[in-house]
Amino acid sequence: MVSVGAPHNKPSATKVIRGASAELLFYGATVISWKAGTLANPVPAERLFLSSKAALDGSKPVRGGIPVVFPCFGPPSHPEHARLGQHGFARNQVWTFDSVVTDDVSGVSVRLTLAPTPSIKAIYDRSFQLVYVVTLAEHQLGTDLHVTNTSTSSVYPPDNLEFQALFHNYIRAPANQVLVFPLQDNTYYDKTETSEEGRNTAKKETRAGVDVGKYTDSVYEDASQKYEITWPGGGVEINVSGLKDVVVWNPQQAAGSKIGDMEDGGWCVFWGCERENADG
Repeated sequence: MVSVGAPHNKPSATKVIRGASAELLFYGATVISWKAGTLANPVPAERLFLSSKAALDGSKPVRGGIPVVFPCFGPPSHPEHARLGQHGFARNQVWTFDSVVTDDVSGVSVRLTLAPTPSIKAIYDRSFQLVYVVTLAEHQLGTDLHVTNTSTSSVYPPDNLEFQALFHNYIRAPANQVLVFPLQDNTYYDKTETSEEGRNTAKKETRAGVDVGKYTDSVYEDASQKYEITWPGGGVEINVSGLKDVVVWNPQQAAGSKIGDMEDGGWCVFWGCERENADG
């Protein structure tokens, strides 16, 4: 079942199937809640972290859930992105509700779209269309982002669309007990290094299970397309297609206390898993 309304004074869609539910804000196309049980315990529980200080009124990107990042990740570095803010514009635009794709016993899917608007064209002059499909099943949540270059230019060379795209997943979990597998032997870049040279120096992951016991912001290249996030008594499995890198992030108190819309101690109850295509 899909219902469309405005519970936070912003349009959103709520999906329910076999006790599982998800809520998707049209602002930023941000999933702000996903509740589901497990095979061992069918009682639905919240699987995503949403800061109690998160703005849900469309005044700023949502702190928590699953924000969509496009067309740049982090501070803009590409010349075409020079007028953009951190993480681009997809997470702070109102998307269009397109349709209910499926609604049956196997799952519920809805489709949202985003195309250039006057406000987007003022800061980004590339032609594109984003199509975002969110699918809820009894024990899983699927997010699929499709990016299309809609340029009709006949000039050669062709009007290429260079971008970065990312799902910024805030997984609800006891941060100090979380381990993620398998990232061992992967090359990564540690964005917590204090020097530019340190941030741009490739490292090799030696840990069998990666933890976030301290401030962590690591970009792993060519990561596994299937991995597990585990903690005592729980965990989630993530399957990926088309996004080659993964970012493991948790600000801990060192950086989390400086984030204005992060609730006090919020860094203790989530694990930031960000799947991305970071070449652009």
